[in-house]
Amino acid sequence: QVQLVESGGGLVQPGGSLRLPCAASGMFFSGAAISWYRQAPGKEREWVAQITSMPTTAYADSVKGRFTVSRDNAKNTVYLQMDSLKAEDTAVYYCNTNWGGIYWGQGTQVTVSS
Repeated sequence: QVQLVESGGGLVQPGGSLRLPCAASGMFFSGAAISWYRQAPGKEREWVAQITSMPTTAYADSVKGRFTVSRDNAKNTVYLQMDSLKAEDTAVYYCNTNWGGIYWGQGTQVTVSS
């Protein structure tokens, strides 16, 4: 059974940084693309970034230049490094894969506030 588990969220001041791991199990991790999404209160879930198996990366315009997605296949983990955080980055962050189905983690809360 595929499982995705996010962690690393918390409260950070504007301009600060956080790194979110997404640990995967029950899947052929090195062959899978993993995406990050986020959902702010009262808003729809939006795509943030993706890393493929190659790996190649892609980012939403709102985070390009501030966020970096990477993967460690030995640890079955994808990371979202978030720098220069803004208040509008406040959201629950989810990782996702469509490998053999559609799977989501439980999410981790990121709050950017002074």
